Amino acid sequence: MIPSLRSFLNTLTAPDTDAQDEAVSLQLATAALLVEMMRADSDVSPAETDSIRRLLANDFHLDTEAVDRLLDEAQTEAREAPGYHPFTSRLNQDLDAAQKVRVVECLWSIALADGQICAHENHLMRKLADLLHVSHGDYIAAKARAQAARGNSTD
Repeated sequence: MIPSLRSFLNTLTAPDTDAQDEAVSLQLATAALLVEMMRADSDVSPAETDSIRRLLANDFHLDTEAVDRLLDEAQTEAREAPGYHPFTSRLNQDLDAAQKVRVVECLWSIALADGQICAHENHLMRKLADLLHVSHGDYIAAKARAQAARGNSTD
C-alpha cells in the first residue's frame, strides 16, 4: 500500500520531461500573450487574427489545424488566467534573451496589425516587455523591426 501511494505521489510531483509537452506549453504561453495583445484595444480585427495565425504557423512550424487548436486553447487560457504571470513566468523560465525579444516583436506585430496602436496596446506592450525582462533598447528595436516588416514607420 505504502509503495503504491508513494509511486502515485511521485507521478504527481515528478517534473515533466516530455519535450512535446514542453514545446506545447511554450507555444501556449506565447499564443496566450498574443491573444491578450489582440484583445487589448477591445476591437479584434481580422488583420490581427490573421497576423496571429501567420505568426504561430511560421514561428512554431504548425499547420492550419494545429494553429486552430492552439489559438482556441490560448483564447481559453487567456480568458481564465488571473493575469499575465502564468505566461510570462513560463517564457522567462525557458527562453533566452533573444527569444524573449522575438516574443516582444511578435506582440508588436499584433499591435500594429490593424494599422494603429492605441494607449491600451502601448501600456500592455510595456508591461509585458517588463515582465519578460526585455530592456528598453531591445523593446524599441523589436518595435522598429515589426514596423519595418509591416512597411510602417509611424508610432
